Amino acid sequence: KVIKEALETGNCALVARRHEIAEYTVRDWVRAYKTKNSKKSSDKDPANDSSAANAASLEQLSESQENERLKKIIGEKDLEIAILKDLLKKTNPHLQIK
Repeated sequence: KVIKEALETGNCALVARRHEIAEYTVRDWVRAYKTKNSKKSSDKDPANDSSAANAASLEQLSESQENERLKKIIGEKDLEIAILKDLLKKTNPHLQIK
């Protein structure tokens, strides 16, 4: 999804910011995707045609990136909550926070 968007817009930096991914990472993915597709077009061997497998691997890559991003967000939220609880405990020691 990210690679397709970068190819459509022609702006890896914009796509990287939008998905909160490093710009160089998006550029590397686009370069690898283009290289892989150029090799496919030059090979034209029907036995090696695995566009469905490539689409699935790109989707899996995108899903794993999304999972990592969500894990990071959850971790940041947990840290933020812990900091707020600690701050509340220090400012109001008589309150019981669970």
